[in-house]
Amino acid sequence: MNEVEVLVIGSGAAGLSCALRLAKAGRRVTVVSKTSLQSGSTLWAQGGISAVLDVEDSTDNHVRDTLVAGAGLCDEDAVRFTVEGGPACIEWLLQQGVMFTEEDGENRGKRLHLTREGGHSHRRVVHAADATGHAVETTLAALAAAHPNIRVREYSLAIDLIVDREAKRVLGAYLFDVPSSRITAVPAKAVVLASGGANQVYLYSSNPHGASGDGIAMAWRAGCRVANMEFMQFHPTTLFHRDTRNFLISEALRGEGALLRLVNADGSPGERFMPRFDPRGELAPRDIVARAIDHEMKRLGLRYVYLDITHKPAEFIQQHFPSIYAHCKSLGLDICRQPIPVVPSAHFTCGGVVTDLSARTDLDGLYAIGEVACTGLHGANRLASNSLLECLVFARAAAEDLHATLDGRVMPADPRPWDESRVTNSDEDVVVSHNWLELRTFMWDYVGIVRTTKRLQRALHRVQLLKAEIDEFYGNYRISANLLELRNLVRCADLIVRSALERKESRGLHYTLDYPETLDTATPTILPGRA
Repeated sequence: MNEVEVLVIGSGAAGLSCALRLAKAGRRVTVVSKTSLQSGSTLWAQGGISAVLDVEDSTDNHVRDTLVAGAGLCDEDAVRFTVEGGPACIEWLLQQGVMFTEEDGENRGKRLHLTREGGHSHRRVVHAADATGHAVETTLAALAAAHPNIRVREYSLAIDLIVDREAKRVLGAYLFDVPSSRITAVPAKAVVLASGGANQVYLYSSNPHGASGDGIAMAWRAGCRVANMEFMQFHPTTLFHRDTRNFLISEALRGEGALLRLVNADGSPGERFMPRFDPRGELAPRDIVARAIDHEMKRLGLRYVYLDITHKPAEFIQQHFPSIYAHCKSLGLDICRQPIPVVPSAHFTCGGVVTDLSARTDLDGLYAIGEVACTGLHGANRLASNSLLECLVFARAAAEDLHATLDGRVMPADPRPWDESRVTNSDEDVVVSHNWLELRTFMWDYVGIVRTTKRLQRALHRVQLLKAEIDEFYGNYRISANLLELRNLVRCADLIVRSALERKESRGLHYTLDYPETLDTATPTILPGRA
């Protein structure tokens, strides 16, 4: 395979499904993965994919639930476009060989089992037990690795996009090969950003280490608008345990009846508290549940609360949640007999690079799909299991638009090689590790679930100091993977804090004590790129 028609940065559900659709249409694609091909946040996704497949459900119901969860900020056209594309994308995954959980009994082999999660009015979440992301990711990765039109570059990080600023066109990207530390300029007719979110900007995150906002930062530096970065979703229930920091306890447990309880002084499960915060109880949207847990932990000085599903039969728990059961059991916790200690953690970036319904950004030839993008679907708060749905629907939209336009695009000339003539090896890598910890700590303390203007201003001051220090380090020393991720994280932190300061209200995931009311008119927060 010679020249690259499409460079796909990211190897999760969004990137791989887009690459496979293009490759099957005869296009030449290179997929860039930060670690192994089977990596990224998709692999960790437990709950499932929302889609209207039940005769008692409807597109209008799913649209309405999404709009309610999004707290008035969703783009209804984007919501309807995404929801309407759900069933076809589930069928496409089935055709690729993804094995979803089926109904028991006489309907086995005829209907997929649908579960219900917070914010959904109907059962509409397709799943593969409690490891849906693993089933989707491993299937798509195997297909991509075997396809002759797809070249995979593992253990490679994108440094920056190559841009013709006068023509406002993307020409490719500079890639850093981690094992060799070599930097290559890769030209392409088009680039697809599928690099995920920026949740590692926080001290506690359910995401893998690589969720460092690379695509968001690169697109902003290239001149693209970024929107709604203040809306960082905190998953209410991550396992609290000294030996594991980011194991997610799926919302599907609450969908199947698990209850949130306080912790008594003797460590036993206490009062159920969610009905005091919302009539939907444990099935309220994630922002409400996360704030309720945060409130109770601060009010009572708790390090965690309990998620209790022990009232369900052990056979039911082990059948529906085998991965969660096995992981907790390996840590000495039997969730059939004991409540699960949980805490909120950063989980999903609702904002991102502004796109249209074909996943096109402000730069000609640059597309953004999945968590890196702001399509208008999520608004101020993502509805559970709409994330993988968005990945699949917009990957299809991008692939269709690319296939229709690639023949009219000229392959760019070889770009200017990366210049390392004026940099040296660093003997102060400790600066990177210290700055990484400092950034994530003050973002957690000052820009977390509950905010104030004073905290945000403190965070902005620290971000600006760190940004200057990191930029100086980046300009003088040879780069490393950790430095690249830190550079992108501090840029995303800056975008998050500046967006939060601009919003003079509380809406969805952005809750500030200084502006607790919600304004009558919902408007997105849009920050222009650096062009």
